[in-house]
Amino acid sequence: MNELRPPTGFARRLPRQAAVDLAMIGLAAVATVASSGVLAGETHDSTSAVVLDQVVAGLLCGALWWRRRRPVALSLLVMLAGLPSHAMAGPMLAMLFTVAVHCRTRTLVLLVLAKLATMPINVDQRPESAISDGQSVAFMLVVMVAVISWGLSVRYRRHLRDTLYHQAQRRTREAIAREMHDVLAHRLSLLSVHAGALEYRADASPEQVREAAGVIRSSAHQALEELREVIGVLRAEPGEEPGTGEGERPQPTLGDLPRLVDEARAAGTGVRLERRTDDAEPPRGAVGRTAYRVVQEGLTNVRKHAPGAEATVTVTGAPGEGLTVRVANRLAEPPTERIPGARAGLRGLDERVSLAGGRLEHGRTRDDFLLSAWLPWPP
Repeated sequence: MNELRPPTGFARRLPRQAAVDLAMIGLAAVATVASSGVLAGETHDSTSAVVLDQVVAGLLCGALWWRRRRPVALSLLVMLAGLPSHAMAGPMLAMLFTVAVHCRTRTLVLLVLAKLATMPINVDQRPESAISDGQSVAFMLVVMVAVISWGLSVRYRRHLRDTLYHQAQRRTREAIAREMHDVLAHRLSLLSVHAGALEYRADASPEQVREAAGVIRSSAHQALEELREVIGVLRAEPGEEPGTGEGERPQPTLGDLPRLVDEARAAGTGVRLERRTDDAEPPRGAVGRTAYRVVQEGLTNVRKHAPGAEATVTVTGAPGEGLTVRVANRLAEPPTERIPGARAGLRGLDERVSLAGGRLEHGRTRDDFLLSAWLPWPP
């Protein structure tokens, strides 16, 4: 597991971290005084030795303020200072917790082994007490195990939180890429077709040039509008239907398929639309929007990979049975000049259909290329 990056100084210390560090210093100080035997009158050391012991322990408690920056070095320092002393239990436990949270497991194991190796010396320095040495060792082991377990639980909880955060980031990036491809690839392929017509038809009349330029301008405007739709999808709050916010265009549904087909026909793609669904109760939300994107991606691929081929769009289904969307086109020779693409459209479409609870199939049949999706349509 990767080591977490502690702050490099006071300027980067978060308020919550500062509060935790201050609480850790206070707890370590309390544990130091309680374990030294001074309050119980169990130590027989001279006054100067006791004072020196407590001063060193206090300084090490204060050094816990930098425990995140140098956890291993500070742990070794506390361990060495605790060899001739019996008042370092507080800082030592605090550093065991810190190492368990911030350092690799191997580092923690080595530090624990070193502490166990020095434990006989610590027991020998223990003040006179009513409990035996064996009981004292057992008590210290129980406390160490409890502190290390607490630190490991914090560490793995943070690791889980970071993992979920990075997964959410990855899903967000995938959603952005999917929406951008679905919307802009379709619109820009239309722009490419009309611009290509202007480029290769040198004999076009002024009226034809003006008409093609108007289509290009209209497609560019719609591309910008649909880019706003993408932003609307990505900005939608959890549980909020995209396209319902103030100033946002409604998201496309099955009712927008005729417009999509007309655009494809205007770009020179022959499209036959067969729709056998209940128009009185069309699928709503993600189902209708995903079905629209399936047809959009299918027609975009026809323009890119089989220009001039006729496509057949079939939409069938009913509430409770599901919705089936099929886009089929005759196979054609690959164009000499391909419209550039990232080859990620079908992969992104598969993710979109899966998120909607459906399944996607695509590939060549005997004479056609078929794109087929089934989507759940609740009754």
